[in-house]
Amino acid sequence: MPNKTCPLSRSVHLGGCLCVSLALSSPATAYEMVDLGDASVNIDIEALLGVFHSDYGYAMGGAEQREYDWREGYAKLGAAYARRDYQTGGLYGQVSVIGSATWGDGDAAGFTSGEERELELEDALLGYRHDALTAGDDPWTLDVSTGRQSVILGDGFLVAGDALNLGNLLGDELDRGGAYYLAARRAFDNTALVRTGNETWQLQLAWLASDNAAQAETELGAMTAQYTHGSGLMEGTYLRGLAVNADQADPFLAERDGMNVYSVRFEQAMIEEALSLRGEYATQHKDTNEDAWYLEPSWTFTDVPWQPTVSLRYSRFSEQWDPLFYGFTRGYGTWFQGEVAGNYAGPFNSNSEVWHLGVSAQVADNLTLGALAFDFESLDTAAQANLDGREFNLYAEWFPTEMLYVSPLIGWYTPDASASEGGVQLSDDDTNLYAQIVVGVFF
Repeated sequence: MPNKTCPLSRSVHLGGCLCVSLALSSPATAYEMVDLGDASVNIDIEALLGVFHSDYGYAMGGAEQREYDWREGYAKLGAAYARRDYQTGGLYGQVSVIGSATWGDGDAAGFTSGEERELELEDALLGYRHDALTAGDDPWTLDVSTGRQSVILGDGFLVAGDALNLGNLLGDELDRGGAYYLAARRAFDNTALVRTGNETWQLQLAWLASDNAAQAETELGAMTAQYTHGSGLMEGTYLRGLAVNADQADPFLAERDGMNVYSVRFEQAMIEEALSLRGEYATQHKDTNEDAWYLEPSWTFTDVPWQPTVSLRYSRFSEQWDPLFYGFTRGYGTWFQGEVAGNYAGPFNSNSEVWHLGVSAQVADNLTLGALAFDFESLDTAAQANLDGREFNLYAEWFPTEMLYVSPLIGWYTPDASASEGGVQLSDDDTNLYAQIVVGVFF
């Protein structure tokens, strides 16, 4: 990914293309180290290891024309102080360190070399929370925090942590320790958050400051208001670009300084909650006016064994849309659309329209199987790379124990054009066989 932000050709518009943030829906586990009566100090351990193979490389970073085999991993150790309840208010805090590495050939897009090793501070935050403020008939919660932490807005269409983790292949100034796919580091360098609300209304005010050179150390202000009702929600978001590091920003990222982004999102359950509909529309005002949106109906067959869910989504991102800090939130396919396309080949939620069909089934309480199909079409291929193509993924997510996660995935990606024909797949435009397995431990 990145020229100090994305040394890839700006024609590919990575602008801040993000790695997969495996914010896994793991069971809440922690070890209580100190019992303080009405509070406790807990230890959390999180570790992920991934093994990856791609038949092809992609002309995004420093990739070459060959097969790629690599491994990524990270381990995170943290301690958190929290009260057992916040009915009368109280402080909380968290600190963690994380070590990450990439081995082997480096990733298929050439953002890592396979020689990355890094140990750094990850989370460091302090907060105050009160769960029983009185205002009207319903109790309100107030939560104020500051420091290093990951922040997700909505379902991650715009912001899902500072999760772009490049390696040393593109320059030491961009090196964040590798683990590009796993996105080991997700915390913003500094934040200030105010969250308040009751069961119906929620309001969030945020200041987010990145220290990520690949994101030109962007600073953002954000305000999100959400109305929740019995069968869904409505949410409005406003983002303001406050600053970028001019020495690290190319012309595309420089437009974040002063950018205004407006977004409206909804979720709605219908027909006894078997049918759900969700969508979002966002406009971006910078040197040009851009927009992005998606609409996604899904149906769960509640009377069928395994209760399979089928979803169909159309998403569109205008030619100069800045994808900001989007990330992995609701599972495979959001918002990294296709494991090959979303991480290595593109498009990266800019200059594209994408059709997505997904099927998943809860085969057992601890096992989910799924299939994903994508069709990608670039909007502008005259000034930008031709990233048209199709992809199909098969995956499983398995929790053999409450602390162990295993997820194998296999994918087939077929571009319309090779790198020599205006695309990015090196060698030719044949189908790429891609495979990975990710194992996680949570304690």
